[in-house]
Amino acid sequence: MVNFQPQLTADGSFTFFSAEFDEAFHSRQGARLEAEQKFIQPTQLALKAQQPTVSILDVCYGLGYNTAAALETIWAVNPACQVEWVGLELNPEVPKAAIAHNLLAGWADPIPQLLNAIAADLKWKSDRLHAQLLLGDARQTIQRIRQAGFRADAIFLDPFSPPHCPQLWTVEFLAHVAGCLKPDGKLATYSCAAAVRTALVESGLQISSTPGVGRRSPGTLASFAPLPTLSVQDREHLLTRAAIPYRDPTLTATASEILQQRQIEQQTCSLESTSQWKKRWWGKDEQ
Repeated sequence: MVNFQPQLTADGSFTFFSAEFDEAFHSRQGARLEAEQKFIQPTQLALKAQQPTVSILDVCYGLGYNTAAALETIWAVNPACQVEWVGLELNPEVPKAAIAHNLLAGWADPIPQLLNAIAADLKWKSDRLHAQLLLGDARQTIQRIRQAGFRADAIFLDPFSPPHCPQLWTVEFLAHVAGCLKPDGKLATYSCAAAVRTALVESGLQISSTPGVGRRSPGTLASFAPLPTLSVQDREHLLTRAAIPYRDPTLTATASEILQQRQIEQQTCSLESTSQWKKRWWGKDEQ
């Protein structure tokens, strides 16, 4: 069992570091802040909470912060709102460690108790919450819930970064994720990578930028419904080699296989280099 130790972030909340993916679970600028500003606000859950029911898909549940922030937001607006929730998670020890270290205590009751039960039993059913946490490779579990007909008002797309976890940013995987989104639903992710945005567009979604959290880079919002257009700069970024997406036709490839295939495609394409795009916009070759 991996021993996850809390690491303090700038807003006073804690995160973990994943040795497997060589990356922290959240921004150092604030784990809770990231959940609220990158996922809850862009998906407009406070507005959605006026409905009798709200459905949520949390891709890479992790410590549970995105879901905790979502439940708190929804029930603050409408205490009677029933939430239909599905979470996907590879490592069951992560949510258990968050509970063990009491990292969810800052959210309003009964949210810590509910997420404690979900981490332990993988499901919960009450008048206000129908929840199921599916463990394993998300490339496989996403197909199960799509085939079951689950459709979400809000999707939180929160894997580790594309260079470290390309398996969950491919055209094929994101097509399944998009297939679980309602026609008027919204998908939010912290990533603004051109490859990710291209894959979302190939899935039939429109995309827009969300504000950055403690850094320059924005996040991405996606929906089948119209969204504010990207800036000219961002649209041009989608015409560079950086926008060549990750691919995994069988949904079984390893990270190294996916990265290698994309590198080959980048080297053999005729698209503008990302460094040239950066020179045009910033006047220097940023790395």
